[in-house]
Amino acid sequence: MLKNVAAVLLDGVHPFELGVVCEVFGIDRADEGLPGYDFAVVSAEGPELRTHCGFTVSTPHGLERLEEADLIAVPAGETYAEREYPAELLAALRRAVARGTRVLSVCSGVFVLAAAGLLDGRRCAVHWHHAEQLARRYPRLRVEPDVLYVDEDPVITSAGTAAGIDACLHLVRKEQGPEVANKIARRMVVPPHRDGGQAQFIERPLPKAPCDTVGEVLAWMEAHLDQEVTVEQLAARAHMAPRTFARRFQQETGTTPYRWILRQRVLLAQELLERTDETMDTVAWRTGFGTAAALRHQFVRALGTTPNAYRRAFRGPEAA
Repeated sequence: MLKNVAAVLLDGVHPFELGVVCEVFGIDRADEGLPGYDFAVVSAEGPELRTHCGFTVSTPHGLERLEEADLIAVPAGETYAEREYPAELLAALRRAVARGTRVLSVCSGVFVLAAAGLLDGRRCAVHWHHAEQLARRYPRLRVEPDVLYVDEDPVITSAGTAAGIDACLHLVRKEQGPEVANKIARRMVVPPHRDGGQAQFIERPLPKAPCDTVGEVLAWMEAHLDQEVTVEQLAARAHMAPRTFARRFQQETGTTPYRWILRQRVLLAQELLERTDETMDTVAWRTGFGTAAALRHQFVRALGTTPNAYRRAFRGPEAA
């Protein structure tokens, strides 16, 4: 049963991510027929904490409050990705999971769960900005940098900001049914459900690697995304044999020519959907996908959402 919820804070906590947890679990909606939660904000570092925005928050609850929780949420915070954490907090989190308590992180709160060893061998989500650092610092976990949240019961991790809302509502839906989750979402004026596997809307720049051999070909490819090209044609532009070109391309970009150009086409489609009113057929033609159906197929594969839904997310319902 999901009844007793605690949000545990460290110095530098982000108010918005804390607010996400408070909004879902900390508001009494019993008069609307919704279940209530015994909710508490817990400090891991004294009765008064500084937020990253400069003001302070205080709470009478210390780590002992975690011992009775059904769910412990860890919101994000400033420098959470680099700092060390109180040993007492990490021990309390390990005890909680051992007795069946769920733990949920929002954005960089995942670093706390990783430090406690709760993610060893598990998949996890994090804001794309922290994905590489998390994987490097804690190599035993499996970072999924694109998704909104990952449920590896009893550990749930989510990406930045709004993805924390999605993860909290997912847990409510899982424990108390879609009707409860939908009513809470309606009060919050947010989508009632976004699947955890949906991609984060992020920019993916070119790999930061020297491209001494294929640099000119990359520039040409980027300028001609609407054209169909083969490895043989690209190799000819680079004055190489196809196999040599393919090997050099992989070494210098970290991917294959096909995957590179496919990713650049999706990026261009994102830009056109965000900034223009062009039809799906026009977007498909300009990005080299050819047809709206092919655009939709590749867009869903890359981002986990449709071109129309993506445009609505950035420009409002009237733009679809």
